[in-house]
Amino acid sequence: MTSDASQRAVQPVSLETGALVHTTADRRLAIEQWLLSTVRDPRLARLEWKQHHVAMLPLGTLFSAVRLPGRLVQAVAASRAPEDIDAVLDEVLEGGPVICDPHGPRYYALVPASMPRTWQQAADDWRVADVDCLGRDSYLGVPRLDATTLRPGLASYWSVPMPSLGILCAPLAVARLIAAGVHRLSEVRDRDPWPADPPLTPSVSARPRLTPTES
Repeated sequence: MTSDASQRAVQPVSLETGALVHTTADRRLAIEQWLLSTVRDPRLARLEWKQHHVAMLPLGTLFSAVRLPGRLVQAVAASRAPEDIDAVLDEVLEGGPVICDPHGPRYYALVPASMPRTWQQAADDWRVADVDCLGRDSYLGVPRLDATTLRPGLASYWSVPMPSLGILCAPLAVARLIAAGVHRLSEVRDRDPWPADPPLTPSVSARPRLTPTES
């Protein structure tokens, strides 16, 4: 798609009231293009999305990621149910995007690209809690935008979908989440505070959530 065509694809729709809105398809296209601008060959990434539902994207250019162990996030949510955890992350991180690897389980909060550098001291301290701040020279498996619910066979899904292109988690909100998780774990575990947790499993009562193309 040419740059002119891309610009036309995300042109807002004018309402009779004078307000401008973007269609859901426009929003999805804009988010996809923003994510794929991190790679040299977006076509290959789109093929990975189509075939495997996840594409490996480089970190440290447009965004970085903070990797959170499932046990820490579960402690904050006071639940191991994926839908409960997703809702709590959405609230605590104020809608900032989060990707979940249910096999760890691990959560990846997408943050500004500069966070590994500007929060370096905090990131060093977080490693004792098995939290890592991933930036340049790291890659992250980013799921398709319609993968917003834990389903069998998915390598990862959007625990909190990206609401719009460039919208990321605020570093301070992520830091507060980590502090809360560490505090709660220390309260309930008097032995090894970091035992392994089982992978997440889909809830039979969970309903698919709206995606950027359906809202």
